[in-house]
Amino acid sequence: MSTAALLEQYRPALTGHCYRMLGSVVDAEDAVQEAMLRAWKGLDRFQEQSSLKTWLYRIATNVCLDAISATNRRRTRPVELSDTPGDVRDDMVLHERPREHWVEPIPDAMALPAAEGCDPEEHAILRESIRLAFVAALQYLPARQRAVLLLTQVLSWSAAEVAAHLDMSVAAVNSALQRARATLEARNPAVLPRALSDEQTRLVSRYVEAFEQYDVGALTKLLHEEATLSMPPYDLWLQGHESIAQWLLGKGIGCRGSRLIPVEACGGTPAFAQYRQGGAEPWALIMLEVRGDRITSMTSYLDVETLFPRFGLPMQLPS
Repeated sequence: MSTAALLEQYRPALTGHCYRMLGSVVDAEDAVQEAMLRAWKGLDRFQEQSSLKTWLYRIATNVCLDAISATNRRRTRPVELSDTPGDVRDDMVLHERPREHWVEPIPDAMALPAAEGCDPEEHAILRESIRLAFVAALQYLPARQRAVLLLTQVLSWSAAEVAAHLDMSVAAVNSALQRARATLEARNPAVLPRALSDEQTRLVSRYVEAFEQYDVGALTKLLHEEATLSMPPYDLWLQGHESIAQWLLGKGIGCRGSRLIPVEACGGTPAFAQYRQGGAEPWALIMLEVRGDRITSMTSYLDVETLFPRFGLPMQLPS
């Protein structure tokens, strides 16, 4: 195998790691490209006592730490911008923020190594750890805590290995890990949900049916009473059955007649490409969060010019 091919086989796994660190597909791709370049230039100094994969993870982690330090930017979601949801009014104004502000969804294929070449348990952890809720929560950790948590909890490195690779003491690694866990627990104790149960799968199917029929009454019955709706790049977020129904029957009425197409995204998070006008108009990538027997969050990413090509989605469905 050529040197280029040897390095290239690790690109999906490294992209997933950088995506968790940075919360952005574009930034993750840039970081991996820089890591590959550094690895290529330093391959003659590679020491065989560590595996090539471990060495590449170290380089990619340091690239991400450099990127976070340089930009001092934290990506987020609309529901995390304020403690108060918006009100639906006839005169309401939607405020848009640039793409660089938001945590972005990623296709599974971009962020995960091939399942056949990976231990099943390891692959399951990698898959769950690119879920949007987890990646969004990670962005609230200081960069080094973020790296420590990912290397130990996702990649299963020992504290001693992390300490050696990040030039930290073992005590500092354990302290950073403890603080990172506490922060995540405070923000969301269920940031690593498991695969949907059969009941939850049926719940999502009923959501699709209600949305395509635009039966807002049936749809809201599937939602948790404190469920949220948001639509990046707009910073507006809504909460509760009444506000969501008002939006769907008012400002959002153009979604009537939509078709939803399942998408493999973000570690198995229920996701759908939404096409309005019966499939003629690409409109959104919808990400759902499910807890128990209710849907707790609906996030509609409206940047279809970027997202649909990334997910291999057509810009129009056959009539």
